Amino acid sequence: MKIISINAGSSSLKFSLFDMDKKELIASGYFERVTLDGSFYTIKYKGEKIREEVAMPNHTVAVEVLLDRLVSIGIVNSLDEIGGVGHRLVHGGDKYNKSVIITDEVMADLEKYSELAPLHNPANILGINAMKKALPNVPMVGVFDTAFHQTMDRVQYLYPVPYEWYTKYGVRKYGFHGTSHCYISKQIPRLLGKEEYKAIICHLGSGASLSAVKNGKCIDTTMGFTPLAGVMMGTRSGDIDPSIIPYIMQKENKSIDEVMDDLNKKSGFLGMSEYSSDCRDIESGMAEGNDLCHLAFEKYMQCVVNYIASYYVELGGCDIICFTAGLGENGPAVRSRIIEKLACLGIKLDIEKNNTRGEEIEISSNDSSVKVFVVPTNEELMIAEDTLALIQK
Repeated sequence: MKIISINAGSSSLKFSLFDMDKKELIASGYFERVTLDGSFYTIKYKGEKIREEVAMPNHTVAVEVLLDRLVSIGIVNSLDEIGGVGHRLVHGGDKYNKSVIITDEVMADLEKYSELAPLHNPANILGINAMKKALPNVPMVGVFDTAFHQTMDRVQYLYPVPYEWYTKYGVRKYGFHGTSHCYISKQIPRLLGKEEYKAIICHLGSGASLSAVKNGKCIDTTMGFTPLAGVMMGTRSGDIDPSIIPYIMQKENKSIDEVMDDLNKKSGFLGMSEYSSDCRDIESGMAEGNDLCHLAFEKYMQCVVNYIASYYVELGGCDIICFTAGLGENGPAVRSRIIEKLACLGIKLDIEKNNTRGEEIEISSNDSSVKVFVVPTNEELMIAEDTLALIQK
């Protein structure tokens, strides 16, 4: 059976088409500048990259173009080959702790939770509606970024604020990147050769989050009510003293929206270094002697290490640390510095093994107290697997 995984943004649409009998990726693509001038798509198929500029005034047209090209390029012989569509959905509140078949009730809930994810849920809804219109008889499944983290205890997910903020407005830690954390957690029993384990998963990319996982269930995670919380990221600040916000509003004569935009889009690596949001550029800046790049790099490492140390205690020890996502998979210098700072816990690195990018490998030394792995994530496959499981019930 062939399954499409869809990730719809406000002006984009990503897809991956899988042959689920073999669990193989057939084709993938990215439709960019949807609703804007100069829209185009890129499709990767059989080692080739196909790019075409085409007007896509809305997501419905983008989906129509996608499905047309799947047939015209010969990726599928007929749309009848597509047995299901899995949609990445950012926010399912505290109602959805697993993937679900998309129903009218689910659509209504996505609308309701849009106030918690105003940049993402409305775009996800557009993607679902466009796919439902194009493939009305194909099952649609929603895979929530927040679902994996719903096993947290209320001690972890509640904030020390007036309790009625939670009961009236849903103010709590939700966590994000759940599909990636879930995928990695499912690989750990194979890596360790046992089902019972304590793990710390480090999803380090432009956005970054860590999770403490015990026997496949999330115990705690760094992102909170929104993806702004936790470790510093490419452009996000991560955890800060909230009193900074009204202070800067007054000093800079900025609105709350302007300051929040600064914290989401102009902070992290970019804000601290005044150089770049990309860690590769930060490392280049360090090599050139840029002091602020060095400061930003060290601050990032300390943020990650502090959470690893906290989760080590919270879990009562740790069997495995997994690095994943763009920086986690492709940043040997980042991994090396993090593990170096954890030496007091007996965690040690094999320098030669660590000098690798984008492949699954154990990088801890033989005498390390905790196994350390690089594990490439595959959120799209996770979405496809959940979709297949639900439509076969």
